[in-house]
Amino acid sequence: MPDYRGNTTIVGLLERCRDLRRSSTDAESLLWKLLRARQLAGFKFRRQHQFGPYILDFFCAERSLRIELDGDQHALPANVVRDAGRSRFLAEQGVRVLRFGNRDVLLETEAVLMRLYTVLTESEGRPSP
Repeated sequence: MPDYRGNTTIVGLLERCRDLRRSSTDAESLLWKLLRARQLAGFKFRRQHQFGPYILDFFCAERSLRIELDGDQHALPANVVRDAGRSRFLAEQGVRVLRFGNRDVLLETEAVLMRLYTVLTESEGRPSP
């Protein structure tokens, strides 16, 4: 199986990433404001990042961590199966996946950030803020 951590680009995927950045959901916009410019524990995040045949909502290469924000449509059976396949592929590539609902990001922002902080720093021995 090819290693997709490089610059492999599937035709049209980069343009789709750009389109998604321009049409972010409210939850994506809020989380991006809080993650960009290394604001969370100094970690760099990418938004709508192409990884192999997929687009990841947020990605921290330093921790091989994918953050996905899910709307209600992710609860549909077909989407559950598709999401599981994507998560399996990413796990094979060494990428850890964290999922949050859009509502959680919008209504429980601090709890989401604390969970992210914990995951990002758990192997560094950094104290909790």
